[in-house]
Amino acid sequence: PQWAYPNRILQAAQWCATQGKDVQFVEMTSFGCGPDAFLVDEVRDLLARHHKVLTLLKLDDINNVGSMKLRVRSLVESLKLATAQTEQGGGAQPFDTVPIFDERCRDYHIIVPYFTPFLSPLIPALMRTAGYDVECLPMSDAESGDWGLRYANNEVCYPATLIVGDIIKALKTGRYDLNHTAVAMTQTGGQCRASNYVALIKKALVNAGFGQVPVVSLTFGGQLENEQPGFRINWLRLLPAAFAGIIYSDCIAKFYYASVVREKEAGQALRLKDHYLQLASELILCHHSSDLYRLIGQAAQDFNAICRIEDRPRVGIVGEIFLKFNPFAQHRVTDWLIEQGIEAMPPVMADFFLQSFVNSKAWQEAHIEPRSWLSPLGSWLYRIVRRQIQKVNRTASAFRYFTPFCDVFEEAAQASQVITLNAQFGEGWLLPAEILAYAREGVKDVVSLQPFGCIANHIVSKGIERRIKQVCPEMNILSLDFDSGVSAVNVTNRMLLFVSKLKAVATN
Repeated sequence: PQWAYPNRILQAAQWCATQGKDVQFVEMTSFGCGPDAFLVDEVRDLLARHHKVLTLLKLDDINNVGSMKLRVRSLVESLKLATAQTEQGGGAQPFDTVPIFDERCRDYHIIVPYFTPFLSPLIPALMRTAGYDVECLPMSDAESGDWGLRYANNEVCYPATLIVGDIIKALKTGRYDLNHTAVAMTQTGGQCRASNYVALIKKALVNAGFGQVPVVSLTFGGQLENEQPGFRINWLRLLPAAFAGIIYSDCIAKFYYASVVREKEAGQALRLKDHYLQLASELILCHHSSDLYRLIGQAAQDFNAICRIEDRPRVGIVGEIFLKFNPFAQHRVTDWLIEQGIEAMPPVMADFFLQSFVNSKAWQEAHIEPRSWLSPLGSWLYRIVRRQIQKVNRTASAFRYFTPFCDVFEEAAQASQVITLNAQFGEGWLLPAEILAYAREGVKDVVSLQPFGCIANHIVSKGIERRIKQVCPEMNILSLDFDSGVSAVNVTNRMLLFVSKLKAVATN
């Protein structure tokens, strides 16, 4: 419901499907056009339910025009010689999808895909406090990619392929009671293929034989529709705990990545990370999430104790949200940097959520959306959030290598030198904001991780490089694209070249 372009095509296909056999459907698409990755499948299925076949022409500057003409000629001939199936009719087949998550599903076991080593371990505890039995699936692997390619359009973004694959792989194990299991997935909305994860997951479940498993959409806005009357969360009650969990997990990530390349004994940083995430889960389950802020100070002291005092070359990590946080999806680029003795400067989850304060204000000032009487409430809420973050900065600064959380409005002001704040699709203005924030910290080398074909991120990430270097001439940006067929050797070779220059500068 959020995109006019796919809606028009679907409506055209719906009209064609209900016409006689002398009306058929041709769809022309540009190679790599994001919405078409999921739209083509829906159009094909819609037509198939009415005993019609989609003629798809993918256009780019290297296509063989002769082959396209041949396909159109075949369509014309098929109109002359209607197939027996079309002549016989038989009526339209019903639309097949998963059931609605209603009141009967409230006690279902809910599985969610793995996202990040720092926040994902806290999700089951957070959802338990909201009254739901949630399990976070293991991190993706090669098998996830295989299942995803089988049950999702192979032109959807790589993160979607892995997430669909994770879910299908889990249900294929036979560990779950399919009549009492549901799937949950976050949705953010906006001009991104990720806005259609829920639809992709539903389609994959039906095709894989798990059509009895409902899907829950976790979203704040009403832009994305998913009927789920049995799934209700008191967000006013959950948000303080969720915010504390996000800030806490970001702090543990900052502590871990700074200490793992300085640890006195191998494995100390990993053990501390796991220990403090387990403590956090226990506090959340006991409804003591406010104690997480106190625990940050204790963690800072413990991580300090395992660190040698030494300088390390640093590399910032930016990019599409799933890739920059998920080790498997990025081919463990951050782990590889650690093995080279380089401190990976992790992205923070907090900025992804706090950017909404900036986004709303920017769109209102640009008259893209009307001013709301709730705007002063948003400003008041952000001041409260900012004061809490400042307290966290003071507490976490007990760790000598801690990098403070920035003010998202200050980051936005810096980003506006490079890109309009109205660019809010994909990672939008937040990606250059993160790069400039690294520059202010003295980090001049950044790896940008993107799913292949992620149009929004390709425009933002690669399109702003020249402007970034005008603002920060010393900035060195390496862009890496990922999909299910990316060569690990190619990624490693590019990283080796990138790191060799970094080490040469550090040596000099």
